[in-house]
Order: sequence, then C-alpha cells, then structure tokens
Amino acid sequence: MLQAFTEIYPDAPIFCLFYDKEKMGTMFGKKKIITSPLQKCPGIMSHYQWYLPFMPMATESYNFSDYDVILSSTSAFAKGVITKPGMAHISYCHTPTRYLWTETHSYISELKIPKIIKWILPPFINRLRLWDRMAADRVDQFIANSEAVAERIKRYYHRGSEVIYPPVDTDNFYIGKPEDFYLIGGRLVNYKRYDIVIRAFNKLGIKLYIFGEGPAEEYLKSIAKPNIKFLGKINEIEKRDLFSKCLAFIHPQEEDFGITAVEAMASGRPVIAYPKGGALETVVPGVTGEFIEEQIWEDIVGEIIRFNPAKYDPEKIREHAKKFDTEIFKKKIKDFVEKNFPQK
Repeated sequence: MLQAFTEIYPDAPIFCLFYDKEKMGTMFGKKKIITSPLQKCPGIMSHYQWYLPFMPMATESYNFSDYDVILSSTSAFAKGVITKPGMAHISYCHTPTRYLWTETHSYISELKIPKIIKWILPPFINRLRLWDRMAADRVDQFIANSEAVAERIKRYYHRGSEVIYPPVDTDNFYIGKPEDFYLIGGRLVNYKRYDIVIRAFNKLGIKLYIFGEGPAEEYLKSIAKPNIKFLGKINEIEKRDLFSKCLAFIHPQEEDFGITAVEAMASGRPVIAYPKGGALETVVPGVTGEFIEEQIWEDIVGEIIRFNPAKYDPEKIREHAKKFDTEIFKKKIKDFVEKNFPQK
C-alpha cells in the first residue's frame, strides 16, 4: 500500500511512528523518511506494543506546515494527525482499529505480556477508543479498502467513505500446473480460523500446506496430523510457486479485503472462502471459487469432497483478479485526490 502511494507521489516524504531501515531494506530506496520521537525509544523495533500509550501523542507531533494534502494509510493511529486549516487529509482506512472496536478480547488474550498487565489493559483500551473516535473526525475524506470496511467506518466513526480496493501486484503471479495439495496461509492468528481447516483435513487425510508464522502457530501444530505441513515464513518466490501449484486456496476467515485470496486468483487458482467481509467482493462462486456456509470444519469437508478443480478456468480466474491490479489502484487514488481537492 505505502509503496503504491510513493509511486503515485514519488517526491512526497513518508511520515511514520518509527522506521526499521535494516528490516525494510531497499523497499523505499532514497525516500525521505520522517519519524516520530518514538524512533529513539529503546526497544521500539522489537517491543513496540509497550509504547502503545504514547502513540497518539507521537502521531500528533508531526509538522505538516509545508504540505497541502496529507494521504494516510491507516488501521490505527495515522488518521489522528493534526493538520492546519486549508490542508486536506485523505485517510485510506484498512479498517477501524481492530483491537479497539471488533477484536479487543482476542487481542488482549494473544499478547505475550504478564497477566497483571492484561488485567489493567481494558480501562486504557477504553480511553484509546475515545481518542480513536475523536481522531476520525479530523479526517476530511475517508477511502475504505472494501464495502465491508466502509460499513464499519459508518458504524464506528459515523462517516461516509469511497471504496477503492487495495493494490495487488497481479503481474507478480502466474498460472502453473496444479499438484495434489490445498493451501492456506498468512499470519497465524486465531481470528483467521485456520483451526477449522486443520480439523477438516485431519478427517480428510489429504495434503494441506500452511505458510506463515504467528501466535497461534504452536497450537495449530499441536492439533495437526502428518498430512498437514507447516512451511513457516516464505519469500515471494516460494509464495508464487505455492499459489500456482495448489488445487485451491482456502480462505476460512472474515477479512477486511483479503489480498492472499486475490493473489491465489491471480495465479489462476480457485478460492474456497467464508462469505463474509472482503471475500464477498472478490470471490465469484462457480467462476473463481466457492463459498462455505459456516465457519465449521464440517462445511470445509463437504466442500472439499464436492470440489472439482477441472471445473474452473485458470485464465478466467486470473482475468478476474486483474480488476484489483496495482496500476488500477494508483489511477483511482490519483483521480480521487484530483477530483476532491483540485486546487491542491
């Protein structure tokens, strides 16, 4: 997302709370990166959660006096930047902050911190929720990354928004020859419901590959049988290869948009998805994949038993995925800015 923004506006600097140059490598090249005071705090790169109470203040510390338009990419703090009269703030919202509005309990339970800290977190989360609601009022125009997110912005922030789907580098993926395995992957966290997929494939006894890392990894491994293989963290080349060869990609969670599902379709592979959130806007039943009815392992077993890979045309699936290509995203963002703030 941020990389696409920098390609639209190559001369614009990037403001962020903190920046790990070693981790980011050459992604942003010689871009001007302006960080908040948190950049100098000890342990910020590895234990940034400890600095959560200071992030609103750090977000408000930026000086935008030399700029006319602020374009933020946010699911948490960036919407709260303070601008002067005459400036325009466009916020591309991936979702209203999950741990404040929709997943507070699961967020706290997954944190690897002492229990006593977890006990005192709820009152603080409540105060942060109030700041987040106030911060949303500072935005001039919201862009949502899906209709599902637009609905959440309306519910929690009482604001309208225009939907522009996030960028997917569809040219980075290719159609291959399917092999005898199914695929799931991403960050291994509880809400993605990889557990029901594992339980389904435990019953089926057929190959399932899982890529990614996360706090739920240990538990998922503990319930998986030998026909299920954990691949850990993979690079882009490995991911493209997996997508091109899987029989289908399984998407059992409710996501804001669901980029991995679109990446699978860009590889010509069908997606078996839960019909909530972004999947309703990206998966076409009978053409690019199928929907399960409920988030239960029995529905996944039933769908896999009925599933016929030969039914789907990889070229049609890939053509559908191209609707979400990065170049389309960049054009829509640029058109939105020029339409709403032509004088800027």
